[in-house]
Amino acid sequence: MTVQHYDWSAYHSNVRPNKIAIRDLSNNQTLTYKELDDRANKLANWLQNNGIKKGDRIAILSQNCAEFFELEFACAKTGSIELPLNWRLTKPELEYILKDSTPHVLIYDESFSEIAIELIKDCKIQYSLQINKQDSISQYEEAIKDSEASYQKVDCTQEDLIMIMYTSGTTGHPKGAMINHQMQLYNVINLAAPAFVGPDTVQLVVLPLFHTGGMNCYANPVLHAGGEIILIREFDPGLALSILGNADYGVSHFFAVPAPYQFMMNHPDFDKTDLSSLRIAGVGGAPCAEAILKTWSNRGVSMIQGWGMTETSPGGIGLAAEDSERKLGSAGKALLHTEIKIVDEKGKEVGAEEVGELYIKGPNITPGYWNNKEATEDSFEDGWLKTGDAAKFDAEGFVYIVDRSKDMYISGGENVYPAEVENVLYQLPQIAEAAIIGIPDERWGETGVAFISLKPDTALEEKDLISHCLENLAKFKVPSKVEFVEALPRNATGKVLKRTLREDYIGSDAPAIS
Repeated sequence: MTVQHYDWSAYHSNVRPNKIAIRDLSNNQTLTYKELDDRANKLANWLQNNGIKKGDRIAILSQNCAEFFELEFACAKTGSIELPLNWRLTKPELEYILKDSTPHVLIYDESFSEIAIELIKDCKIQYSLQINKQDSISQYEEAIKDSEASYQKVDCTQEDLIMIMYTSGTTGHPKGAMINHQMQLYNVINLAAPAFVGPDTVQLVVLPLFHTGGMNCYANPVLHAGGEIILIREFDPGLALSILGNADYGVSHFFAVPAPYQFMMNHPDFDKTDLSSLRIAGVGGAPCAEAILKTWSNRGVSMIQGWGMTETSPGGIGLAAEDSERKLGSAGKALLHTEIKIVDEKGKEVGAEEVGELYIKGPNITPGYWNNKEATEDSFEDGWLKTGDAAKFDAEGFVYIVDRSKDMYISGGENVYPAEVENVLYQLPQIAEAAIIGIPDERWGETGVAFISLKPDTALEEKDLISHCLENLAKFKVPSKVEFVEALPRNATGKVLKRTLREDYIGSDAPAIS
């Protein structure tokens, strides 16, 4: 029997069929590697029986569940492309993504039935399957049950796409970062060794699987290694602590953005939770505060910091646990199969302690953006991905991210691009000018403030502005505060001076958050 080189589930089904692969706590479902591969085979059969061909997109709209990985491996077998959808987005946001990516199938959880049915109709999606974790005869389960565990093998290469992940864009519309098999493989190589991922790894996955952090830090590397992942539908600090402290689960690995770590350490159960089985705790997506690092370190938990983007698989830069306190605030050094440099405005590499733009390249980097040639061309220079992050090296070669040159800020681990929010604000006829800045926030890391200048003889209440945003944007993108001003400060070319807004609002000594 020939097994294609990228078919991870088939490999482990053959080598360790009875080993637990996924423990889905939403319905107490446990899948061995053989069961996971059998279900992926049957889903592949269903897809092909419904005309799905190599390169076709299959969207999934759900909170965390094993079906994300069943679909991923079914796509690997059929050459089709998984499209994870951010369930926090509003219908207009999801509609844009679906019309841009044109999937043939939408798999959705029953809790999203109302919006899914509307999207299927408005985006002209041909096929759909509903997941219901509490119903053994749901559409999805019936499709699995009625399908054969065989499929027509499709020739694929490492350059073929396995996934498209949409990220918010500086132009106001999300861009579909193309993820190929090669990127996934090199992310496994780059992350597995520093995080000590192996067949004995048990990871609690709390980040959403539509996010590259949930899917790839370290869930995919764990499944590649033959380890076990434990899924919960969405993060809850008390639930997460109860799982981490339960010896029956034996959780060895955890990964999150800083906010969940903060929520857990502020939970009343934190001090009494047994964390002795937790070998590695990865943190990324946003700078991690010293208080978080030290609090978890004092509980004997090794913290591994890092930097990455959806476009970098995401592993790009990593900081080893032994350097986390000595190099507080640093993202670390380039991971194994990755190259980085920091350049000035003319493209010349800068010296130590000089700030420039971070560039990155390697086999873990996206080939570009789906259906968006202009964005792809703008994002690369001589094979280097221009990250848009301002950074510097210290004397030892450790990288520090010092600013975000594209105005993006991070709220609760989610990227927020002001241009996207401003586009929504300008839908209100009373608004003459609008600008969003990110400011420090104890709970979410950063949050948005909207500066609004109204047209003459018009009125607009803050609550009405917020209500409009809530209808058209995911909640994490909605500004937490609104400031009405006569006019926005601009330079000679007409560009809004967001640094001036920030300094006026939180003081000139505030940390730079572009």
